[in-house]
Amino acid sequence: MTSETMLPGGAGGDPSSLRGLAGGGIHLPGDDEYDRARTTWALAVDLRPAAVAFPHDVQEVAAVVRAAAAAGLRVAPLGSGHNAHAFGDLSGSVLMRMSGMTGVEIDPDARRARVQAGELWPTIVEEAARHGLAALHGSSPDTGVIGYSLGGGVSWYARSLGLAANSVTAVELVTADGSLVRADARHEPELFWAVRGGGGANFGVVTAIEFTLHPIETAYAGMLVWDLRDAHRVLSRWAPWAAEAPDAVTTSYRHLRFPPIPEIPEPFRGRDLVVIDGAVLADDAEAERFLAPLRELSPEIDTFGRVPAASLMRLHMDPEQPTPGGGRSSLLDEFPQAAVDRLVEVAGADSGSSLFLGAELRQLGGALGRPHPGAGALAKLDGRYQLIAGGMMVGESAKQTIADCERVVDAMAPYSRGRQYLNFQEEPVDPSTGFDTSAWQELLRIRTAVDPDGLFQANHEIPHR
Repeated sequence: MTSETMLPGGAGGDPSSLRGLAGGGIHLPGDDEYDRARTTWALAVDLRPAAVAFPHDVQEVAAVVRAAAAAGLRVAPLGSGHNAHAFGDLSGSVLMRMSGMTGVEIDPDARRARVQAGELWPTIVEEAARHGLAALHGSSPDTGVIGYSLGGGVSWYARSLGLAANSVTAVELVTADGSLVRADARHEPELFWAVRGGGGANFGVVTAIEFTLHPIETAYAGMLVWDLRDAHRVLSRWAPWAAEAPDAVTTSYRHLRFPPIPEIPEPFRGRDLVVIDGAVLADDAEAERFLAPLRELSPEIDTFGRVPAASLMRLHMDPEQPTPGGGRSSLLDEFPQAAVDRLVEVAGADSGSSLFLGAELRQLGGALGRPHPGAGALAKLDGRYQLIAGGMMVGESAKQTIADCERVVDAMAPYSRGRQYLNFQEEPVDPSTGFDTSAWQELLRIRTAVDPDGLFQANHEIPHR
């Protein structure tokens, strides 16, 4: 679903008028640096915008926004580009790359961080840890803070503390007329509600956010590993265990296929494995009691133990460099034994799947399934598990990867109501499936009020009326 109307000029807008803006950080088709500038973290995505802008401060952002509107172009804000797959046609848009705007301020007494739009998670996590605090970061260290947080944000503490969006206390953004607006609980409250879950790029160019840090110095965290041929017995135990586990537990179940290359650590190199990883916010004795049913299955590797909170940033072993990957996902309501049987059939050792990154189930529920007091547009996730199927998309293998991913998601369709968590949705979908009906209607109204001409283009775009 996309906006039905375009800015005057639409895809015919002339980007040449932007030259000289952003301190010279404007790149147009045909420029020497254009291909580098349009390349995002998701290397499989071939974005071809009318121009690419790299602003260094709020004034440069505002100048580009005004110039784009005057030229009949749209503006597509982008952080690291992890979820760039879902962008539509950018031929009439300026891709606003925020990587030049960095900076982190930690207030340990207020337990609050202020982060500029180009920051990735490592700086925040490490600085917060020096004060005995933790951010609700995701599983990938180099995910952009803004897109992750304002799209929802599922951390290793999520079942205890909820979505990262609900820890956001203020957002600063440049709106369609080039004005800088600060939105919080007392200033622009409707806009503040909308961006927390509705995504900042639907309403402006976010230049900074502030969010609460949590007094977490350590967690009982790690991974359990089996051969992929043990998938059926492990998943048969994990699925009901995850459904009944206390809120202190947040885990992920994965099928992983590792290539036989030197960069992969020896225990994983060239192997197909089942991995359960996660964190428990409890003392050691209680955590061990929670994990005992999984440890009864005699994993080959067991690294669970007391670790610094900052180490959880790399627990999931997500790649920390641009990757030509892609996939499909879905929220699931339940995962009965029939679902176990089916997932092992389509993504297990004998499935014939070409998936490299594999299939994953993230444990939801707990605080993720309850509306947070004072929450934004995404008050909770409407599912008990997040299914993710992903793989490498290189050359001719890309079509097969997508076919395998779709096969996995389609096999699990009987256990879903068609709702989506848009942060994990790497294809264009109806964005209304990410929200309940009343929230969606409010998002439509606020988008129209804030950006009546549809200047801004998000990867999962809320239409303007």
